[in-house]
Amino acid sequence: MEPRLQRRVQRYGWDKAAKYYDNSWKAQLKPAQDKLLEMADLKPGEMVLETSCGTGLVTFRAAEAVNPGGEVMATDLSDQMIQLAQQRQEKRGADNVIFKQMDAEDLDFEENSFDAAICALGLMYFPFPVKGLQEMHRVLKPGGRAAVAIWGERKNCGWADIFPIVDKKVASDVCPMFFQQGTGNTLEKSFKTAGFGETEVIRFHHTLIFKNENHALMAAFSGGPVALAYRKFNDETKDQVHREYLYSISEFRSGEGYKIPGEFVVARGVKY
Repeated sequence: MEPRLQRRVQRYGWDKAAKYYDNSWKAQLKPAQDKLLEMADLKPGEMVLETSCGTGLVTFRAAEAVNPGGEVMATDLSDQMIQLAQQRQEKRGADNVIFKQMDAEDLDFEENSFDAAICALGLMYFPFPVKGLQEMHRVLKPGGRAAVAIWGERKNCGWADIFPIVDKKVASDVCPMFFQQGTGNTLEKSFKTAGFGETEVIRFHHTLIFKNENHALMAAFSGGPVALAYRKFNDETKDQVHREYLYSISEFRSGEGYKIPGEFVVARGVKY
């Protein structure tokens, strides 16, 4: 897909998914977010960049970690994600966070501006993931570190059939290379290509728990990357893709809900 169109699909797709995102994925993504923050090792007083911040699930935790004296600059391509995050910021009173709508592959910051850079479950959607990492590298101070969490290999993610199921109905091209960075040692190579040293990569499995069919369907269609395409479906098509997706995860049925296998990859690198 042409990069400009890919960014457009991502931007407006996540605008549609924003209000469903937390209820769909907050608990499921927490292990990856925990490992990301552990590897980022944020400290009081540090200036932190976050790309693909979404609704702020990692942002506010990072902001607490750098208090007192630190600040988080949180960016996302989706206006709706940023608006939701700002609403939550007002309720929380987190005064050391700034949210901005911005393309992670074209950051509007000076070189050597941040002590750390983080990205939780966003890099898979970049048209050019290495460029996103290069931008992180550019804006980090010497000695600064970047930490990124992504999904792992397709064969280890039991929900992965959502993409071909939707693409059969409409040519969404949501993210044709979604699993590429999580395959083999691709992410480590990307970090090194972007200029990072002292790279460390951790891969681990985690079970995603959905309490019932409606919860699993909301996460797959309304609260995730296919939300834009899903909005184009009529009721009959929605019923069809629901049945196909539930069949694809039927082996993971547990009582009324589902326990679906997933894999995460978390990487860290240092700017020399």
